[in-house]
Amino acid sequence: MESGMLLSGGQRELIRESWQRLSGSPVQHGLVLFTRLFDLDPDLLPLFQYNCKQFASPQECLSAPEFLDHIRKVMLVIDAAVSHLENLSCLEEYLCNLGKKHQAVGVKVESFSTVGESLLYMLEKCLGTAFSPDVREAWSKLYGAVVKAMRRGWETLPEGD
Repeated sequence: MESGMLLSGGQRELIRESWQRLSGSPVQHGLVLFTRLFDLDPDLLPLFQYNCKQFASPQECLSAPEFLDHIRKVMLVIDAAVSHLENLSCLEEYLCNLGKKHQAVGVKVESFSTVGESLLYMLEKCLGTAFSPDVREAWSKLYGAVVKAMRRGWETLPEGD
């Protein structure tokens, strides 16, 4: 994860500025992200179970206190990536372990593209006109780097890949 090579200084600044606008309401913005995720792929809902309780609907899941804690954690991971834009490699081991945890609960690698779409949707809805094509590209690159590190949790990638 060589973020210096991945993101230009301008892209890092766009990410920081856009994230700053959202940092005051992480759960509210996370709800937008996960509502979109369940709209795009309702089959992901069964992955979220707490105390062996299966949610009957996305709305039930999205209002559960345990799920709201999950949203907070997801937003903290995004915040950590934004905070370490100059040196994403320091998050490599953490993200790899996070990937292992996601694999253990049945998340498929393919689901990360849907999560990425949901992240971009949330940014677009919550930033409004501030969500420019350049902001989209910067966030797409950052998300790609995060997913690549998480995938190492259940895929052995060739060195340097």
